[in-house]
Amino acid sequence: MVFSSLFFVFVFLPLNLIFYFLTKSQKAKNYIMLVFSLIFYAWGEPIAVFLMIGMALADYLIARGISAVGAKSKVAKTGLILACLIDLGLLGLFKYATFFVGQFQNVFGVPENITKITLPIGISFYTFQLLSYVVDVYRGEVEAQKSFPTLLMYVSLFHQCIAGPIVRYSDVNKELMKRKVTITDLSYGITRFTVGLAKKAVLANTCGSIADSLLVADSVLPEEALKIIQTRPTLALWVGCLAFMFQIYLDFSAYSDMAIGMGRMIGFHYLENFNYPYIANSVTDFWRRWHMSLSSFFRDYVYIPLGGNRCSTGRQIFNLLVVWALTGFWHGASWNYMLWGIYYFVFLVIEKFVLKRALEQIPVISNIVTLVIVYFGWVLFKFTDFKVLGAAIKGIFGGSAAGFTDFETSTSVGTYMIYLIICAVACTPVIPAISKLINRKYERSQGSRAVFAIATVACPIICLLLATIFLVGESYNPFLYWKF
Repeated sequence: MVFSSLFFVFVFLPLNLIFYFLTKSQKAKNYIMLVFSLIFYAWGEPIAVFLMIGMALADYLIARGISAVGAKSKVAKTGLILACLIDLGLLGLFKYATFFVGQFQNVFGVPENITKITLPIGISFYTFQLLSYVVDVYRGEVEAQKSFPTLLMYVSLFHQCIAGPIVRYSDVNKELMKRKVTITDLSYGITRFTVGLAKKAVLANTCGSIADSLLVADSVLPEEALKIIQTRPTLALWVGCLAFMFQIYLDFSAYSDMAIGMGRMIGFHYLENFNYPYIANSVTDFWRRWHMSLSSFFRDYVYIPLGGNRCSTGRQIFNLLVVWALTGFWHGASWNYMLWGIYYFVFLVIEKFVLKRALEQIPVISNIVTLVIVYFGWVLFKFTDFKVLGAAIKGIFGGSAAGFTDFETSTSVGTYMIYLIICAVACTPVIPAISKLINRKYERSQGSRAVFAIATVACPIICLLLATIFLVGESYNPFLYWKF
């Protein structure tokens, strides 16, 4: 089940909200959320739900033990190590075991057959949430949760357990036990959810279709994908990668919008996960704005414990290398993701130790340079097979056997151009800025206040209608970050 399915929008979510608001006590409300969340997860992963429950139970017991013996004691440290071994060990088993056995087979020829292990949906996200919980208990920053159902609800909340944002226990621990929903919260949550739904169904899905038509679909086998990419004109590759660049932002930020909106509907205040990353004026700035919950996780639980900036230049570079190698590999068991992480590591080191933020002082030029760097980063991210990646890069730089363009490509790009311009605008804060400007200018006018009140009601209705129109009969409806 995905957020952008008609069943979820018109059946599952309304039922969840009806049961939730008909229930009086906070404890009962939590059980409602727990039951619905487990049903949501088990809908697509009927067996893997027991893995999530088992990991949550192990970390619950370990955290209670750490709390009992005292934070940062030797026994507590042993518990922390045990939690890391369990969580990261299971993540490694399900996400990377098949990949590394395959690499071993390529080098040594054994084993003859490889058992493919199915990757449980969302394991990368809820594993990091559990780890942040145990680490914070060990550090003494939060108290261990006494109720296992409450901790399990935190881990499994269907708003964010599948594809984030990575919600830390320390950010919501008070709201787990007591939360209040105002009319403002409910209104904001509905608007945020429906805007995210429209962003996903109308913009992201169409960008994905454009990228697949100009490049190659992810479902195509590498051998066939290589043949297809080699026949793509240069213009098709450039525009196709641009469409993918828009898709991955619109898709993932839409999921975060919907998660934040649903959380607000029941009193949870999840932190923002994106802040218009494509207007960044440096790579450093880009990663302050992109998938902020992941960036802050690696900063607080890997980079700073390694020493962060409080050490020699050589050690800082090593710390950055570890963080970005892990960031790349976190996204998937493929060498191109590792290359993608190292790619950003190189540019961040150049910015930090060579340019020293000089680029940020040059308006417009800094934004363009950053966009170019990010664009080619997404090229590395898109193609998991190195032969296909090499052919794509060769074609982008004019090495395509099909030349710069052909009639079919020119016609397709011309058809897509207006749509891509709309998506480009949607990736910036232009529309919210205009809305705020108009609101500020006419806020004293009674008529203007009435217009904005009507617009506040009309916006979610229009977004819901648009999304429904695009989703009816639509078979192409992926969430890219599910596989990560």
